[in-house]
Amino acid sequence: MRVGLFGFGKTGKAVATVLLQSEETDLCWVLRKSTNLQHRSVPEFLGLIDDTQGVIYAKDECSYFELFEKHPVDAIIDFSSAEAVLEYGSDAAERGIIIVTAISSYPDSTIAFLKKLSEKTRVLWSPNITIGINFLMIAAQVLKSIAPYTDIELIEEHFKNKQEISGTAIKISQFLSLSHNDIKSVRAGGIVGRHEIIFGFPYQTVRLTHESISREAFGTGALFAAKSLINRANGFYSMEDMLKSYFKLVE
Repeated sequence: MRVGLFGFGKTGKAVATVLLQSEETDLCWVLRKSTNLQHRSVPEFLGLIDDTQGVIYAKDECSYFELFEKHPVDAIIDFSSAEAVLEYGSDAAERGIIIVTAISSYPDSTIAFLKKLSEKTRVLWSPNITIGINFLMIAAQVLKSIAPYTDIELIEEHFKNKQEISGTAIKISQFLSLSHNDIKSVRAGGIVGRHEIIFGFPYQTVRLTHESISREAFGTGALFAAKSLINRANGFYSMEDMLKSYFKLVE
């Protein structure tokens, strides 16, 4: 699968590493806003041995039409900004390029735009694209359906300087029909990210926990999403859609 990557910050670099190391993908290019590293080899910059993949391009050096024409890809993985898909989306959809976006939040108007694009291609949006966190949400949904009477508490932990409530925690709360106001937040040290759902039964407690160890987890999730979309019909998907087929209890 030929892949293009939008965004080359800390997470983008980790995702690029996963894509380069996968035998199932060919990372054709990375697009970033800055002209720093322009035309550098992605493997070379990341210290990997691979002379067949990945060149870094600056956003303003060519149009998206030209980029897709000169360097065709089967899928785009987007870790850039909430505005980016508004610029490249139409050109990508016209070519039937799979779009996997892991932007944490979109306004309703952009979500509507993604759904419009999905009429011509496959689009997947997941605010947290790690396989583990999406597995956790579906497992929690199954448990809640078995015991709707149980008490549920949601705790999210992140690094000390993160001010806002975790977008992932908000999505979990929505998934379980909980109030955002009931989310418990912990900020300490350099915690990458930890989410815990506590189910309080009368005579037992069940805890479902997901902890991010490194940003490469986002890369494995994005790769799983892109591969899962290859044989799907055009449409707007979530990571839950990709995983639910593995959960026979969830319709």
